[in-house]
Amino acid sequence: MILELLIGLCLVGAVVVFVAPNRYASKLAAGWSLLPLALSVFMYATFDGQSNALLGGQLAYETMVSWVSLGPYALNWHVGLDGISMPLVALSTVLTTAAILAAWTPIEERESQFYGLVLFLEASLVGVFAALDFFVWFVFWEAVLVPMFFLVAIWGGPRRKYAAIKFFVYTNVASLVLFIGFFALVFGLGNSINSLDLPAIAQALRTGQLSAVGGVAPETLKVAAFVALFAGFAVKVPVVPFHTWLPDAHVEAPTPVSVLLAGVLLKVGTYALLRFNFTMLPDVARQYAAIIALFAVVSVIYGALLALAQQDLKRIVAYSSVSSMGYVILGLVAYTVYGVGGATFQMISHGLISGLLFACVGVIYNTTHTRMVGDMSGMADRMPVTTSMFVAGAFAYMGLPLTSGFLGEYFVFLGTFGADFPGAPWFTAIAMFGIVIVAGYLLFAMQRTLFGSFGVETDHAGSGAVTDGGERTHNGRRANGGEHEHGDVISPAAAHDIAPLAILLALVIVLGIAPEISFAMIRDAVSPLLAAGGGG
Repeated sequence: MILELLIGLCLVGAVVVFVAPNRYASKLAAGWSLLPLALSVFMYATFDGQSNALLGGQLAYETMVSWVSLGPYALNWHVGLDGISMPLVALSTVLTTAAILAAWTPIEERESQFYGLVLFLEASLVGVFAALDFFVWFVFWEAVLVPMFFLVAIWGGPRRKYAAIKFFVYTNVASLVLFIGFFALVFGLGNSINSLDLPAIAQALRTGQLSAVGGVAPETLKVAAFVALFAGFAVKVPVVPFHTWLPDAHVEAPTPVSVLLAGVLLKVGTYALLRFNFTMLPDVARQYAAIIALFAVVSVIYGALLALAQQDLKRIVAYSSVSSMGYVILGLVAYTVYGVGGATFQMISHGLISGLLFACVGVIYNTTHTRMVGDMSGMADRMPVTTSMFVAGAFAYMGLPLTSGFLGEYFVFLGTFGADFPGAPWFTAIAMFGIVIVAGYLLFAMQRTLFGSFGVETDHAGSGAVTDGGERTHNGRRANGGEHEHGDVISPAAAHDIAPLAILLALVIVLGIAPEISFAMIRDAVSPLLAAGGGG
C-alpha cells in the first residue's frame, strides 16, 4: 500500500495547504513536499521489480483491488511500478519540491491556492506513472490538466488565459482521440478480456486475440488505433507539428510551473507512447518505424532551429524541449535495449536539465524583470552562482561528458544506429546534427545574456521586452523600479532560490557519472519488451 500512501500524502498535503493562511503556505508546502520526496527515495532504494509492468512478472509495490463494473468490464484499482515508472515517480517528487522552493520569490498572491494546486498536480503525475488499469490511468491523466490550467490561467503572464485555454483545448481533444483509439482495441478484443486491466489487454493484443469491429479487419483496426493513440500522445510530448501550444504555455506560465511542465508533464506523453503504442502494438510500430523516426528527426531539427531564432530566454528553453523529446521518440522506435532504455534515461535526464534551466531563468528574471537576451548582457559578473549553474545546465543539454545529457543521447544514438528499420543509420546521423544546433543557440544565448558589457545591449527590436507583468524594459532598465545598468549592483539570489538549482545540477552530474543508478532498473524493464517480440 506504499503507492497509495505516496498519492495520499500528496492529496492530503494539497488540501491542507489549500486551506492554510497565505502567510504560511509556502513553507508549509515545502515542508510537506519533503514527505512524498522522502518516501519516493525510500521506494527507489528498496525497489525490487525485475520485469515490465504490462508483460507480467514481478512488480514493485503492486496493489490490485476489485472496484466496480462498467458494463462487461471490471474496473480495478491496480497500481504498481517497474524500472520504467519508478524513476519517473522519483523525478516527479524531486521536481515538485524544487518548483515549490523556486516559487517562494515570484508567487506573492493567492499562495495557498497556488501551492495546493502544485501538490495536487504531483499526486496526479504519480498516479499516471503508477496506474495499471486504463480507467484509473485515464482519471489521473485528465486530472493533470486541471491544476495546470489554473496555474497558468491565474498566475501566468499577460496572455495567460489564451495560453491556458490553448493548452486545455489541445490536450483535451488529444485525450478524446486516444480514448477512441484505445476502446477500438478493447471492442476488438471482445470476450478475450473482461476488464480494462492494461497488462491483460497488452497480453491479449500481443497474442493475436484482436478480431474485426464493424467490418474493419483486425490489421487495419490495429493501424488505425495506433495512429489515434500516437496522435493523442504526440500532442502531450509534443511532437512536431502538434507542438504549438508548448511555447505559449511556457512563456505565460510562472517559472516554477514551467519547471514541472518541461520536467515531468512532457514525459507523461512519451511514457504513454512507450506503454500503449510500443508495448501493446509492437508489430505496427516496427512496420511504420521509418515514418515514426521521421517525425522524431523533424522534431529534433525543427525544434532546435526554432530555439535558435528566439530572443526570449524562456522560449529558447521551451523550444529546446521539443528537440529533446524527438530523441526520446527516436530511441523508442529502435526497439533495442539501448534505444528504448536510452529513451527512458533521456526522459529522466531531460526532466532534470530542463528543470534546472527553467529554474535558472526564473532566478535571473526575479532580479532583472526581463527575459530578453539583449537586455541581460553581463549577468555573469552580477550573479556568478546562478549563471554558473545555468552554464553547467546548458553544457549538460549539449551533451557534455560526465553529465546525464551526454549519456541519454549516447544511449539513444547507440541503440538507433544499430536498429533494423530502413534508414536507421541515416536518421541517427541527422539527429546527431541536432546537437550542433543545440550548441549554437545555447552558446549564443549565454554569450548575449551572461557575458559582455552589462546593460549595453538591447532587445532585437530596440524598444524593450514584454515582461511577465506586462511591462516593458528599455535598454537594460528594470520594470519594477530602479536600474541595473552598467555598474549597478544586483543583490545575490536567496538561498531558497539557489538550493533547487544545486540539487538538480548534482543529480545531473551523479547520473552522468553513475548511470547504472537508474539505467540498471530501466534495462530490466525494457528487456522483457524486446524478448517478447518487440525487437532485438
